[in-house]
Parts: sequence; structure tokens; C-alpha cells
Amino acid sequence: MLVTLEGLDGSGKTTVWERLRSDDMVPDETVFTREPTDTWYGDAVQRSIDDDDADSLAELFLYTADHAAHLSNTVRPALEENRLVVSDRYSDSRYAYQGATLADSEMLDDPLSYVREVHAPWTRPPDRTVYLDLDPETAAKRSGATNKFETADYLATVRDNYERLIEADPERFVRVDATADPDTVYERVRDAIV
Repeated sequence: MLVTLEGLDGSGKTTVWERLRSDDMVPDETVFTREPTDTWYGDAVQRSIDDDDADSLAELFLYTADHAAHLSNTVRPALEENRLVVSDRYSDSRYAYQGATLADSEMLDDPLSYVREVHAPWTRPPDRTVYLDLDPETAAKRSGATNKFETADYLATVRDNYERLIEADPERFVRVDATADPDTVYERVRDAIV
């Protein structure tokens, strides 16, 4: 089973993911992974994140390459062994964030749909996605707005894209209020996974 943790920057995904790794209620054979990955593909993605002038379309393809390698080298092999896979970010992040990045493109009528189409041959849908829901202003404040993806205005568009994804596939998503206290958020996420 593939479970993904999604939400805006600052929503607590990584904190929850790290806690799950040491939780006795989570099966020992669980594979914990994340995107961007810790490979040279992920390093290229990180370089683009750090570059305010990175070309949005080129950035999309960097993310897609990282995801394709992640799926091939980590996710699919673990799933073939019937292991639980928990990923801190996955394809929905790409759709929501890169769809927002391309929102100003005059060439695309629906950037979110375009990103999904580009990604389709290189992905496998999650079985369950836990969405840590947080308003853009709080997300920007928590994340520190340290890069181009962490401003409240940008995150508002990202959140709108996440809402479209949830509306399109409501059975897959479990919404968790990320404004609750950290222990409550963690317990709700864990309950959705195990």
C-alpha cells in the first residue's frame, strides 16, 4: 500500500513522517521515502527550488524525472514486496505546486491538468493520501517563507489546486486539520495509515 503525506509547506508533513518512523504501531518493514529524493535527480530539483529565476517548465521536468526514478527504484520494488510505503510528498505535490508555478503561463489554459498529463506515464497513484490542511498565511509563517514556494500568495494557489485534486478523488484523501495541536495531528495521521 502506498500512502502519501501532502499539504502546504509548514503543515507538518515532515514532522509527522519522522515521528511515524519510530512508532511501534507502524509495521517494521515499512519503507519511508520522500520527494524530492536524496539522489542526484533530487539534488537538481533542490537547485531549482533555490533558484528564483529557474524556468518553470524546465523545473516541472526535473521534478518529473526525480519522481520517475523514485517510483522505479524505491516505490515499485517495495510495493512488489507487499510493504507499506509512506512518502513525504509525492505526485500530488507536483500537480499542486507546479500547477501554481505555471499559473501565469499564457500557453496553458489549465496548468494543473497539464502537469497531470505530463506526469501520467511516470507515476502510480497513491492508495491513500493524508492531506494536512492549513491556510496559506499560517503555512507561510510556519515555513519562514524562505523560498519562492513559501509565500502566502503562491500557497493560496497551491491550496486551490489541492482542493481540486481532493474534489476529483475524494475517496483517496483523508483531510487532517493541521492547525490542531501536534499530538492530535499525529494521531489522526497515524490512524489513517495503520
